[in-house]
Amino acid sequence: MPTTQQHQTHRRGIVLILSSPSGAGKTTLTRMLLQDRSLDLTLSISVTTRARRSSEVDSIHYRFITERQFETMRDAGELLEWAEVHGNSYGTPRGPVEAILAQGRDALFDIDYQGTQQVREKMGTDTVAIFLLPPSMKELRARLERRAEDANSVIERRLENARNEIRRWTQYDYVLVNDDLQRTFDDLLAILRAERQRRLRRNKSLEEFVARLLSE
Repeated sequence: MPTTQQHQTHRRGIVLILSSPSGAGKTTLTRMLLQDRSLDLTLSISVTTRARRSSEVDSIHYRFITERQFETMRDAGELLEWAEVHGNSYGTPRGPVEAILAQGRDALFDIDYQGTQQVREKMGTDTVAIFLLPPSMKELRARLERRAEDANSVIERRLENARNEIRRWTQYDYVLVNDDLQRTFDDLLAILRAERQRRLRRNKSLEEFVARLLSE
C-alpha cells in the first residue's frame, strides 16, 4: 500500500505578508507563527543602511550594509521592496526569498502596505497578503498607551498613521479583525493551510500525480 508521503505533491512556496497599524497585533502574531516549528515559516531578513543597535545581530534582525551596497542592489533590481525611513534605507533581497519558495517552503513578511504593493508587483500569485485590523480605534489607542513607550504626541501620530493604513484594507487578500488573539491566530493558520493547497501552487506536481493515477 502506498504511504502518505508517496501521495504528497510538491508545491512552490508562498510569500505570506502580514500588515497592520502599530498596536494591532502584527508583531505578536508573527512571533506566534514563527514559534510553531511545524509551520516551517522563514521570516524574510531585510537589508538596511542604518547603524546596528547593540541588541541586534547581523543577518538575524537585519543585514547591515552600506549605502553604496544598497544602491547597487536596488539599481540591479535585486530588491523585492524598498523604502527610505528617517534617512535610512530598508529593503528585502529577492534572491533568498526565491530560494525559499523554490524549496516548497514559505517566507513570512512583516511589512506595510507600500512594501506589500511592491512585493505583489514582483511576485504575483506567489503573494498572500493579510491585513490585521484593531477592533476599534479606542482599543488601538489603549494598546499603544499600555506599552508606556511613547509620548502622547507620538501616540497621536501613530493613530493618524493607523487611519491612513486602514484605508488601504482593500489592497489585501484577507482582512482579519484582531479582537481575540487566539482566534485571529487560528484564522491565520486556516488561511495558510488553504493557500498551501491551491492548485496553482501545486499545478506541475499535480499534473504528474494525476497522470500516474490515470495510468494505473
